Amino acid sequence: MEKTQPSFKRELLAALPSLRAFAISLIGRHDRADDLVQDTIMKAWAKQDHFEMGTNMKAWLFTILRNELYSQMRKAGREVQDSDGIFTESMATHPAQYGALDLQDFRKALEQLPSDQREAIILVGASGFSYEEAAEICGCAVGTIKSRVNRARQRLQELLQVSGEADFGPDATSSPLTSRAFAF
Repeated sequence: MEKTQPSFKRELLAALPSLRAFAISLIGRHDRADDLVQDTIMKAWAKQDHFEMGTNMKAWLFTILRNELYSQMRKAGREVQDSDGIFTESMATHPAQYGALDLQDFRKALEQLPSDQREAIILVGASGFSYEEAAEICGCAVGTIKSRVNRARQRLQELLQVSGEADFGPDATSSPLTSRAFAF
């Protein structure tokens, strides 16, 4: 037990940034996400004897986090819906940079996805899990994850009105300014 504990602790600590990013992307609030990560780490630490060293620690932790989130949601009984963004906008300040505005639009679009699609695209697209690992975390078939990710990508394109590469980056007004800044 003494030899595996330091290795377990190292792997647990190494997974914290990814675990926190996943929690933030699922919940949207840093304070609640931090609480969820803390609950997850406490459960993982208490159940470390159930973890088999040499297997995927990140996938195990993501599964615990996901299950803990679902348990909390069931306990709460209901969730505050903010699909039109009225509550969010009342709390946010308007960003000064285009990238921040694009990110805000993306977050709103991401919130409009069904939870299974949002979870799949976050696991595969943002957290770097393979389709197989994401399927294991979600407890479903690989084909189901691929389908969810594909539908999520298509829906995000619709919501963000993205039709091609020209829709990314600086707009037509600021593009000439930024391209001249780097011309030698």
